Amino acid sequence: MSEETSNRKKDHLELCLTDKVKFKEKTTGFEKYDFMHYAITEIDIKAIDFSTKFFNKWINYPFIISSMTGGAEKAEQINYQLASAANELNIPIGVGSQRQLLENDKYLRSYKIIRQQAKNIPVLGNLGMAEIVNAKVDDIKKLIDVIEADAFLVHLNPAQELLQPEGNVAFKGFLKNCKKIINEIDIPFIAKEVGAGISEEAAERLLEIGFQGIDVAGAGGTSWSGVEILRNNNLNSDFWDWGLPTSYCIKKIKMLKYGYNFVLIGSGGINNAFDMAKAFALGADYTASARTLLKAVHNGGEKEVVDLIKGWFETLKKIMLLTNSNSIQELSSKIVKKEELY
Repeated sequence: MSEETSNRKKDHLELCLTDKVKFKEKTTGFEKYDFMHYAITEIDIKAIDFSTKFFNKWINYPFIISSMTGGAEKAEQINYQLASAANELNIPIGVGSQRQLLENDKYLRSYKIIRQQAKNIPVLGNLGMAEIVNAKVDDIKKLIDVIEADAFLVHLNPAQELLQPEGNVAFKGFLKNCKKIINEIDIPFIAKEVGAGISEEAAERLLEIGFQGIDVAGAGGTSWSGVEILRNNNLNSDFWDWGLPTSYCIKKIKMLKYGYNFVLIGSGGINNAFDMAKAFALGADYTASARTLLKAVHNGGEKEVVDLIKGWFETLKKIMLLTNSNSIQELSSKIVKKEELY
């Protein structure tokens, strides 16, 4: 079982370094929005400061290097470089699914390397909903201890599991067991999709059982249905473009802020600074990206990841100047649907 898990992770990495896994027709929806230019801006671009808190730790940018890998031989070097970049930027980083650690310790270093390289930044543990169904509290505590996690991601991937040849679609009991685990562990839990998005109704149910964060991981970026279709050589599947667009998920889930205290993470197709800026403008507290950064670390290592993220935030400063926005939060009143401009 362990080598099956490790080999699957290797397949996932290799496919995600290509553009074959993009959504075919469905988009994030960000392209349907634009920013309102403000010709008499008085923003001091040099005074813009992005530092903020992620739960109980200060970070330099409201950005997360999203969960990618672990539990495979290739993963150790990738996680080493990503963690080094996150440490330099002082931003959170998520580990890939820790399922393999529940099987044996063969690839333990591929996970531990993250905390070794990133001493003080927020590190996010990670396990899938199918594993949560039967997980014991002690199982989750073990995964947390291995990386000294500051928060824990539960990734929701029913479409991926459904299309995965070796997938597990026995999800009955997920919410009940998840609630028990959350109640017995004292770090924040974040629910995260993997590319099909989270609806407002599902998000509210997750918040009701104790989740303190929602990462929408919407449709329009990497299609994990597509990843599994490619692995299975089933190129005619109707489910490649399954999911809710990222922009839709952020807008809808933002409305739950009126009744719940939680962090909202916008991810799923965040491929450039304008995608990121629009996610913030639509209501995200933080943004996150995975495949774009995986390709960056593959092509140029830690430096390319650091330069890419710094560059996005330099562009965000320019967007803020041109929209007369003193803070990221002010962007919410500076975005408009393009159809209103014509």
